[in-house]
Parts: sequence; structure tokens; C-alpha cells
Amino acid sequence: METREALTEYLLRLADTDMVLAQRLCEWCGNAPALEEEVAMMNVGLDLLGQARNWYDYAAELLDDGRDADHLAFRRNEREYRNLLIAEQPRGDYAVTTAKQFLFDVWHHQVLARLTGSSDERIAAVAAKALKEATYHRRRSTEWMLRLGQGTEESHRRLADAVQNLWRFTYELTDTDAIEDQLADANIGAGNVGEAWRDEVARVFREADLELPEPARHFYMDGKNGKHTEHLGFLLAEMQYLQRAYPDATW
Repeated sequence: METREALTEYLLRLADTDMVLAQRLCEWCGNAPALEEEVAMMNVGLDLLGQARNWYDYAAELLDDGRDADHLAFRRNEREYRNLLIAEQPRGDYAVTTAKQFLFDVWHHQVLARLTGSSDERIAAVAAKALKEATYHRRRSTEWMLRLGQGTEESHRRLADAVQNLWRFTYELTDTDAIEDQLADANIGAGNVGEAWRDEVARVFREADLELPEPARHFYMDGKNGKHTEHLGFLLAEMQYLQRAYPDATW
């Protein structure tokens, strides 16, 4: 695959994952267990939305086919989305959201840290700004993992169940494919952060008194290449409704 095409795909993976996860976090608006947590989650969601916009803008420039960031976010179909599977999973209870966010945040922080050294100056600049936000996201979700894991018997049980239900999707956080390997070899992409991700997750799990599962294995779904769970279609139907119903509408 040509570098330009591979880079476009890579940018859409970053953008779509941020966008979908931001949408899931916004589902807590008015439903969070505490006002402070609602504000915190909305802030994290807005951070991810801003990062997604930056990646979409760059992808749109590379595509150069008349589509802009809004079109890429709101006019593509489910199979055209390239987000990680873990991002599209339902928000569940607060333990599910905490576990999902933590598993993602560790991966995201490590990916962005590597991308700050990308030979692509545009990627390095976006990653440097996003890394500051991701550092806070990782710290926050880690603190909640410890709070729930070391809390009551009920909070520990719910967190352990959430980890077990989400773990099968973590192979996308630890495995890379040909596109990611190609860009890593060109010193553009982040490459494989699987070992560092597992080391950090294992450390936090020990402190939270959680069992670390065996590494997840790849199965037939592949969010990076458009093969999603049934949940993404419903999420996109809600997220894209306004743009689909009133194309090109402006305020």
C-alpha cells in the first residue's frame, strides 16, 4: 500500500476511535453517579472530540476528494468506520465505563507519546497537544480503577466483571497489522505498544486486586478494517441523525 493511502487509513483509525468513545462518554450526561464525574467525563469527551477533529482534518486533506472533517465524521456508513472495537461497546454501568476508559487510556497515552516523535510534523504536533490531555485521562481512569478495585465487595465484583466482558476486545490494543507496521517502519506511526500496555495494565491490576487475563486473541471482528459489533450501527444512527436528516445545514 502506498504511504499516503496507509497514512489516511491510520488517521481515520485514530479519529474514529476518539469520536466514537467521545459519543459513548456523552451518554453519561445527566446520568453520572455524581455531578463532578459528569463534568469530568464531559471534559474527557470534549478532549477526544477535539483530537478527532484534528485527525479528520488531516485525513480530509490527504483524501482531497471534497469531503471535510464533518463529512468524514457524520456521512460515512458503519463499515467505513475504523475505530477500535472497545470504543463502541455500550457504556454499561460506571464500572464498565471505568474499565473501558482505563484500558483505552493506557494504550492511547503510549501511542500519542510515540507519535510525538513521528517524522510527519503534522502528526507530531497534534500528538504533542493531545498527549497533555491523555496524561490527565490516564491518571483519572487509573485512580478510578484503584478506587473501585479497592473499594467495597460490590464495586470490586462489578469492576472484575467489566474487565472480563471487555477483555476480548483488547487484542486490537496489543496487535498491529500491515498498515501500522508499514508506518512504524517509515517512522510515521506509533508501531506496537502491546508489551508496554500490558506491563502498565498488570501493575494497576495488582494494586486493584484484579486478576490479569491471558492475552486476548484475534477473532473474526476487526474494527480497524470496518468489521464491527452490532453496537456501532445504533450509535452512529443517533450520532449522525441531524447531518443525515438535514445535509449541509448551517446555523
